Amino acid sequence: MNGLLGIFGGSFNPIHSGHLILAEFIREEFKLDRIIFIPTGNPPHKKVGDLERAQYRYDMVKLAIEDNPFFDISDIELKREGFSYTSDTLKKMKEIYPDEELFFICGGDSIIQFPTWHEIGTIFELASIIVAERPNVLKEKLENMINEFREKYGARILCSSAPHIGISASEIRKRLKQGLSVRYMVPRAVYEYIEKNNLYRGV
Repeated sequence: MNGLLGIFGGSFNPIHSGHLILAEFIREEFKLDRIIFIPTGNPPHKKVGDLERAQYRYDMVKLAIEDNPFFDISDIELKREGFSYTSDTLKKMKEIYPDEELFFICGGDSIIQFPTWHEIGTIFELASIIVAERPNVLKEKLENMINEFREKYGARILCSSAPHIGISASEIRKRLKQGLSVRYMVPRAVYEYIEKNNLYRGV
């Protein structure tokens, strides 16, 4: 293996400071060489109608990470037709980066839902999982789920000690809809992009 590559998927609707703090913390905590942000295309677990246009979300992520040399972005899910399954994304990333060890970054709320995800055995086969705890997920429930995945799939699951930043994309969208400020909740460039394009006002 030539390097340790973090994969950070999400709707990023919009990307916010909590995402960036988490990614940077995990990059250092697990000594990842870099992290690729992958905005989701058509997620099977979310209503597409809630998502802002793919190009907007891609642009905002790109603006948010442009000053960090350890962060990159991929549009592979945005270009894919049909549902954006994580297993397909990891297969593609392994094709592109055959010599990199992959680490899929997700929240505790996501890994709890893994049993409903497509080809979870493939996910565990292709990548180690880095889990960030969430305040809305009981620690005991999370630990039990992780142990089950380790026993059943031989999964390599690492728990991050990254602090939880109480910012959510849904709260940002709600505030924008109400005409309230989201300054500092998102990077300045993203804030200016949202203002310029009048995003989320009608969501």
